[in-house]
Amino acid sequence: METVKGFRDIEDSQKRNQIRNIIESVFQLYNFQAVETPIIEYEEFVKGNNTNDEAVSDIFKLKDKGERNLALRYEFTFQLKRLANNKKLPYKRYQIGPVFRDEPVTGNRWRQFTQCDADIIGANLKDEAEILNLISEILTKLKIKFTINFNNRKLLNEILEDLKISDKEKNQVIKEIDKLDKLPEKEIKQNLQKYNAEKVLDLFKKPESYFEKYKAYEEIKEFKKISSLYKIKLNFQPFLARGLSYYNGSIFEVKSDEKEGIKETIAAGGSYLVNGIQSTGISFGLDRLELIAKVEEQDKKVLIISLSQDKKAVEIADKIRKQNISCEIAYGKPGKALEYANSYQIKYVVFVGEEEIKKKKFKLKDMASGKEKLINEKDLEKEINKL
Repeated sequence: METVKGFRDIEDSQKRNQIRNIIESVFQLYNFQAVETPIIEYEEFVKGNNTNDEAVSDIFKLKDKGERNLALRYEFTFQLKRLANNKKLPYKRYQIGPVFRDEPVTGNRWRQFTQCDADIIGANLKDEAEILNLISEILTKLKIKFTINFNNRKLLNEILEDLKISDKEKNQVIKEIDKLDKLPEKEIKQNLQKYNAEKVLDLFKKPESYFEKYKAYEEIKEFKKISSLYKIKLNFQPFLARGLSYYNGSIFEVKSDEKEGIKETIAAGGSYLVNGIQSTGISFGLDRLELIAKVEEQDKKVLIISLSQDKKAVEIADKIRKQNISCEIAYGKPGKALEYANSYQIKYVVFVGEEEIKKKKFKLKDMASGKEKLINEKDLEKEINKL
């Protein structure tokens, strides 16, 4: 049976788990609290006040037996409205899990993907800078080269107000601007002409010093000053918009600088209101990180082949597991056991038979090289641990 279009089986998720563990450990270092929320919510709650956002228009809709209108969550942010109620501020939470969007499947975009979010309800510019430091720490641990692009929605709004763009058309203009790194400038310009906003493209080409004349730039200046305490390198992009309409302050977009592989957004976030409270957050896409992260995959897997010596095999396996090394036992014919080890990339095999027990020496085989050696029982765990 084939999977539904846009969904997939992930048969070996070891690398994903390691990436997830690194992200989660950093979230916890910054004292974010782990939460879990329902995958299915009422459709009305999922849509919220953001019905014009493209992401909201892509929600999966469904009904239960009671004919209630439901939907799969498309992100975690809207659920913060419920979680943040009556919490002592600042309320810091993180969540890692699947989200769903009924959108076209292209390249590495899936309809089910895993987000890793950290948010602070009751945040200021100092909290925003700390969020960027958290990003930097995670990507450094994943050995990913990156650039943090940033802007401020207040600046973007001020520029559009100067150009006499109406409030009614502002969101549409921002959506077009947000496509600047995805579509040719000529195409964006044509789309902006509908709103008499094409002049904004020329403004975006001006040096950063030009934007100092805008009142909103003061916040950008202050943010850069705070971020410098963490030695964070920021790349100011006055056209950075991020299409979601709820952003109201700083906006972040992290791009991969890897020479090979994916060169697109691997994390994004910004500032917004939750129940009228100023907040900030960041979201990593685990599926994209998986393509470029450099993590050491655990290959110390051991298979104990019991040649009718189950008691000793269980004893040795238990000792190996206590060293935090993956281990399992195969019972029966050695040939089939070796085929099994090759099939699942189990690198080391230990033979436990009557002769080995008598001599107190066990044959350790490296499946990659084919080399074998006899090791004293006393030294077996130490030898495996050194491999």
